[in-house]
Amino acid sequence: MGIVPLPSHIHYELLLQILERQTLPSLNPSSDEYLQARQVVVSLRKALAYQKNLENRCRHLDRPVEHRWSLNDGRPQNHSY
Repeated sequence: MGIVPLPSHIHYELLLQILERQTLPSLNPSSDEYLQARQVVVSLRKALAYQKNLENRCRHLDRPVEHRWSLNDGRPQNHSY
């Protein structure tokens, strides 16, 4: 079994920063949209925690984990010119 490709943590952090610093302040805190945006933040934090648990489990099982920055990381590029 090979490397387990997972998203880089920075992807979660970027989304969380946009939501917390820009999206939430632009919404009325008593609105449904604000509550939905807060739920997105909670969901992303949970997703990152789940991913970290998966990474720890893989490492415990001696499965290497590789954080990917894009879909193209770790794969040869096909260029058609």
